[in-house]
Amino acid sequence: MSFASKTVPTRPFDGQKPGTSGLRKAVPVFQQTHYTENFVQCTLSAGLGDKIVGSTLVVGGDGRFYGTETTSLIIKICAANGVGKLLIGQNGIFSTPAVSCVIRKYQTNGGIILTASHNPGGPNGDFGIKFNTANGGPAPEGVTSAIYEGTKTISEYKICPDLEVDFSKLGTQSFTVDGRQFVVDVLDSVTDYVDYMKEIFDFEAIRELLGGGDGQSGFQILLDAMHGVTGPYVKRILCTELGAPESSAVNCTPLPDFGGHHPDPNLTYAASLVEELKKGKHSFGAAFDGDGDRNMILGKNAFFVTPSDSLAVIANNLECIPYFKKSPAKGFARSMPTAGAVDRVAKQKGLQCYEVPTGWKFFGNLMDAGRLSICGEESFGTGSDHIREKDGIWAVLAWLSVLADKKQGVEDILMEHWKKYGRNFFTRYDYENCESAPANQMMKNLEDLIADPAVIGGTHCHGDKTYKVTKADNFEYTDPIDKSVTKKQGIRIIFEDDSRIIFRLSGTGSSGATIRMYVEGYESNPSKYALDAQVVLKPLVEIALQVSQLRELTGRQEPTVIT
Repeated sequence: MSFASKTVPTRPFDGQKPGTSGLRKAVPVFQQTHYTENFVQCTLSAGLGDKIVGSTLVVGGDGRFYGTETTSLIIKICAANGVGKLLIGQNGIFSTPAVSCVIRKYQTNGGIILTASHNPGGPNGDFGIKFNTANGGPAPEGVTSAIYEGTKTISEYKICPDLEVDFSKLGTQSFTVDGRQFVVDVLDSVTDYVDYMKEIFDFEAIRELLGGGDGQSGFQILLDAMHGVTGPYVKRILCTELGAPESSAVNCTPLPDFGGHHPDPNLTYAASLVEELKKGKHSFGAAFDGDGDRNMILGKNAFFVTPSDSLAVIANNLECIPYFKKSPAKGFARSMPTAGAVDRVAKQKGLQCYEVPTGWKFFGNLMDAGRLSICGEESFGTGSDHIREKDGIWAVLAWLSVLADKKQGVEDILMEHWKKYGRNFFTRYDYENCESAPANQMMKNLEDLIADPAVIGGTHCHGDKTYKVTKADNFEYTDPIDKSVTKKQGIRIIFEDDSRIIFRLSGTGSSGATIRMYVEGYESNPSKYALDAQVVLKPLVEIALQVSQLRELTGRQEPTVIT
């Protein structure tokens, strides 16, 4: 069948900056006339440049509201722009890690992911369009800035309005568009990713762990997909490949609104999993976010593993994972707000540990240069150089590999780890949907504070605890690979004993401002390792609130989420 494209006159966005991860709700803005088409056109033009004609792209998303309609638009706009081939997940479904996997496996020119990560879905929820480059990772700032600049000047987009593709059926469909061949290959959303996981991990060892044997009862686990995209992946891997009972996987049907819930794997939004683990029936639990790149790890009785400890434990036990026997670790990295537990592992192993801004693209540069193998963010993201995105299911399989090898429980492994390295107590307070003006004022006040030389050497007290400031700054990062400089990534106040308080305004929310406050304290006294982080860090939390005047400025007396 032959089709013709046409050019549709339009106008730039009215000063609405979409952001690096795509489109955010307004009325909702992504359904306004030409908005999505404009953004897709700008993404193709900036992301591919003169490589558009004949290029191959991967397309898929987390199944949230408006995903099917946008996938159809992307197909029509790609065809009109001369893209040669699209690899589309069946029904438009692909987890973010799976998109990275498929981009790298088939060596495509990049991919388009329809997701707003861990933010709510539904008609009034969030929606996003994200471009990943040929390495499988998020587009660098140069590309995202070019996309935004394009949205300010765009006057037309190309589309093939009559082209209809059924992406619910597996297989290859070929068309002729303006005399060129255009191919759409609909892939099983799960197969390529699962095949890769079977190369990385010893599935037989994990299967034995879950099944028991030698007089041992089976290791019972519970994985919660939170009605996000990981559901089909969890079912295939956990139940079909590893033989766990169907009851081990819950909320595994991807829904456009994630069942009306917030698909963010933390102690607040994954509360049902936490309550189930508290019953003591399961020895391991995990939850995933909407697009599958984040994870939360729990042990028996809902023993919570912080993301920084999860990263450190995996890094300390790479010999349990076949992938790292073939490709020994090159280095570790963490985002700046993430507690420094992995730093101690790196030092013991004689490896470099990088501290980078929040954002997976910074890890990708290091991976592509062969300097990094394992990395993570305190926002429940963990991953390795197997792809160029954080990967929730990978993290769970890594943990199951460690558990199978160590033949210990989650809490026992953490206690053993802390005895060797000490414990980095950590907590994060999220104040969501704050009014922007007072949140910005708070950050300005903190900027003024750290600009005063007198802050260094000053002391802060609460109860019987006194902390002396040794460093205060707004974190700045010079990329060791491309030498680019990224400024103002978070206000840091660092104390003499390596304790830290950090403040950031998050850019991942859809309305108002989200203030994130991070508090970290190191402890080498074994008698304190089992204490509650909120108890240990209470003096630092109070000092952070006093220094920032967060309560006074925002009127918020309690955070929305504590992790």
